[in-house]
Amino acid sequence: MGLPAGWVTDVPGLSRTVQLKALGNGVVPQQAAAALRHLAARQGPEARLGRAA
Repeated sequence: MGLPAGWVTDVPGLSRTVQLKALGNGVVPQQAAAALRHLAARQGPEARLGRAA
């Protein structure tokens, strides 16, 4: 997620359920960015510039 190690898991008194709830969908933006970079790398220069083939 890009958070420092222990950001949620080293907080005293939080159950695993509460830890997972606190993290929520935080991984989604980084995964989406990685997917877009991967797809863009597979396209030709025209696609990266937003031009139709």
